[in-house]
Amino acid sequence: MSAKLVVYPPDENGWRRVRYDGVAIGVAHRPADIRVFLAAAGLEDAEDVDLTDPGFVEWRGSGPEDWEPAK
Repeated sequence: MSAKLVVYPPDENGWRRVRYDGVAIGVAHRPADIRVFLAAAGLEDAEDVDLTDPGFVEWRGSGPEDWEPAK
């Protein structure tokens, strides 16, 4: 089973595109942004989501600690 949440690598400004359940839900600049997007998408308890759970989230390019602009 693939992850429901996909976070793409940082772009040249440090922003990361975010998809939930196959739908683009926003462009995040920090992990807190992802929780806001998930809540807006209707996910209950979005503030409690474990963003390190590989069964739920796929971090592409780098993990949740990397928000540096791409070079």
